[in-house]
Amino acid sequence: MKRVLMVAAPDKFRDEELAIPRQVLEAKGAEVTLVSTRAGVINGMLGATAQAGDIAESAGAIFDAVIVVGGAGAPEALWDNNILRQILKTHHAAGKVVAAVCLAGAALARAGILSGIEATVFKTETSMKVYRECGVIFREKPVVTSGKVITANGPAAAREFALAVAAAM
Repeated sequence: MKRVLMVAAPDKFRDEELAIPRQVLEAKGAEVTLVSTRAGVINGMLGATAQAGDIAESAGAIFDAVIVVGGAGAPEALWDNNILRQILKTHHAAGKVVAAVCLAGAALARAGILSGIEATVFKTETSMKVYRECGVIFREKPVVTSGKVITANGPAAAREFALAVAAAM
């Protein structure tokens, strides 16, 4: 059974970007573990809630894929989170799938994973600044796959993103 770690902000994650990939991957037989920067109930931008573990508890484990969920809470909670950064670097170095949707792409960029490769992101002035600073080759497409690194630009791409992650595992 494939194991997937999903990481979402404790507040203002994008509902579809968590729910759709989780549903798609679980339907394909994956075991999905949801974590955040605090354990307990986390809250989506559109009213969804989910139960999440503490990201620190997953720091030493290896999963087949790590997915970082976007939304308005991602910049503050995830972009510069040191535990997430280490998880991303460890999984990338181990050849595992590392993926992010929407604004969460900047967390991958700041972890050094997107330097010199093609990726997409939800375009804001701040996310594009991070991509430029981190040497990302931005592509204005819904989903971009660069080897085992997969990025998507927002909630409308959530299903295509999930299928790309499943195919890469």
